[in-house]
Amino acid sequence: MTERIFGLLHVNSLTELWWVVIGLAGQLLFTGRFLVQWLASERARRSVVPVAFWWFSIGGGLILLAYAIYRKDPVFILGQAMGVFIYIRNLWLIRAERRAA
Repeated sequence: MTERIFGLLHVNSLTELWWVVIGLAGQLLFTGRFLVQWLASERARRSVVPVAFWWFSIGGGLILLAYAIYRKDPVFILGQAMGVFIYIRNLWLIRAERRAA
């Protein structure tokens, strides 16, 4: 069972496993700031951040996601995939707001 978990997470030791756990905890904290911003935008039904922020976020997020997939790093794959979804949703809200105006 341990070998299976190590293989799934691409780690070779208990120390590396703990670093993956620490990385996931850090990624959850990092993602939390986007979730707070996203929920605020949902409540306002508009993005409260400049549009360029979201375009840079999508570009950087997709590049980092590609890197994470190449590295087979579950911490960054999870974090970047969630981020890209949130960035796109905010651009969708901006578009809807502009169409309504």
